[in-house]
Amino acid sequence: MRRIRDLKNMFQERRLGFATDEVMTGQHRFEPGMGPQGELPFEFRVTWGPPNLFRWVDPADEQFMQHHLEGTVTVGAWGEDIPCVGSLELLYFTKHMIRYTFTFEHGGVGYRYVGEKVNIKLWNLPVSHTTCFGRMTELETGKLVSTSVTHFRMRTLPAFVLSFRFA
Repeated sequence: MRRIRDLKNMFQERRLGFATDEVMTGQHRFEPGMGPQGELPFEFRVTWGPPNLFRWVDPADEQFMQHHLEGTVTVGAWGEDIPCVGSLELLYFTKHMIRYTFTFEHGGVGYRYVGEKVNIKLWNLPVSHTTCFGRMTELETGKLVSTSVTHFRMRTLPAFVLSFRFA
């Protein structure tokens, strides 16, 4: 038992983690009065990963299957490569979903994006892991600004896999 505890302490002290880069592309639609009508491009490019693998795989830890993320978001009609920061939650066992949450600023206003890959089951992984349904809201008021559907494009799979690195 002592040996396991020593191993656990070693991993926690070393903070061995990983990082990877992901790109999700698609479209969004502004709510009436919030921007131009019609489908517009929406994309986020983020780097995510846990800073500590031991905490990440420990179901008793508050950071279980959670990742810090940061990168950029492109919001059609607003701009490209707007810096964003947030988290990625792998909720496989509780809600059968993956949730991206990040905040960013545009025109002096803060916004929150929450995107979810839903209905994750073993038999539908190619669909459930590639389609993300999102909502962008004003950070201060919670008012809905736009909805989006983005996709992990399979042509980006090699870059995604090759971006994996220990951190």
